[in-house]
Amino acid sequence: MTHHIASRTLQSLAVLLVMSFVVYGLIGLMPGDPIDLMIASDPHLTGADAVRLKALYGLDKPWTERYLRWLMQVLQGELGYSRLYARPVLDAMLPALANTALLMLGALTLALVVAIPLGIAAALRPGSAFDHGVNLVAFASVSLPTFWLGLMLIVVFAVHLGWLPASGMEEVTGGGGLADRLRHMILPVLTLGLAGMGQYIRHMRAAMLGEAHHDYVRTARAKGCGPARVVLVHQLRNALIPVTTILALEVGGLFSGALITETVFAWPGMGRLIYEAVMGNDFNLALVGLLLATAMTLLGSILADLAYAALDRRVSYK
Repeated sequence: MTHHIASRTLQSLAVLLVMSFVVYGLIGLMPGDPIDLMIASDPHLTGADAVRLKALYGLDKPWTERYLRWLMQVLQGELGYSRLYARPVLDAMLPALANTALLMLGALTLALVVAIPLGIAAALRPGSAFDHGVNLVAFASVSLPTFWLGLMLIVVFAVHLGWLPASGMEEVTGGGGLADRLRHMILPVLTLGLAGMGQYIRHMRAAMLGEAHHDYVRTARAKGCGPARVVLVHQLRNALIPVTTILALEVGGLFSGALITETVFAWPGMGRLIYEAVMGNDFNLALVGLLLATAMTLLGSILADLAYAALDRRVSYK
């Protein structure tokens, strides 16, 4: 197991290195740079000032040379400075990262708590009215546009009923504490949870139906195991493997944020941060944000391998 984790970690670092090279090159191809924006906003800067500033920041060098210098700085723990937020990249990113983690963990918890029982129940009665109803819910979840669902929830619960706040993370006056933060989380968490649970329902149902016909299930029944034990102890462990795979792929999205939902609810998370960094030519912030999403996807893949071994005893890493 230790050898496998070490091997996967080295592979992930190699992928991350290649991705950093590709992303740095793509960002370097974007029109304009911070010095050009600085000149456009200050008419007193001359062409000589532009040349001097580009030489000072190394922007007159080939992008491959700039990439190597940036990579050496990252290896030393220096992620650069955010032009938009006028502070170090890490300081600008940490609050948004915490906000997104809070939002997305809540949404994933809601989706799994609803989807797994529904998928199991539908698989136990295939072709029934309940199964058709669960399939309808799953298809609706997958098909509804996230922005439309978010707006409808705002219209119903914030505008008409007035039960919940429409946007933001806390009241403008502040001082609401944890309860106020939780009230502001309800609508965005509902939006992401309802929009994401459809795929988990479908995968859970299909996996449970597939496992029901295997020999080990018939053997468990022949040995006198009750229906609940067969489903919850024997089938469920193996049926969770494809769901674990889908969940692992969601880890990258967990930390890169949900741009549409964060925009609809004015939630200051990683999705909006990366979008604003790209649109504002904040190269350092955009680059680190995109690489963080890649790193978390790779981490999710490693965690999925560990989950496979825990769920299925036949899986062994040597």
